[in-house]
Amino acid sequence: MIFPLKELIEYDENMYEVTTAASRRAYQLSSVMEKEEKDDYDGKMVALAARQVFTEEVQFRLEIE
Repeated sequence: MIFPLKELIEYDENMYEVTTAASRRAYQLSSVMEKEEKDDYDGKMVALAARQVFTEEVQFRLEIE
């Protein structure tokens, strides 16, 4: 799996928000996946998370306190 460069280039919203969302999603994925599943992704959790965020498979929102 490669990092979604096309989506990254075309993204015209707040880059900090999408970067934070992808890194938090990568953390979630690495926390819940079993060791065997992690081995299949060969350490590419950030690429998987970024793809999920850019394709809106996973949605995020900014919470202001």
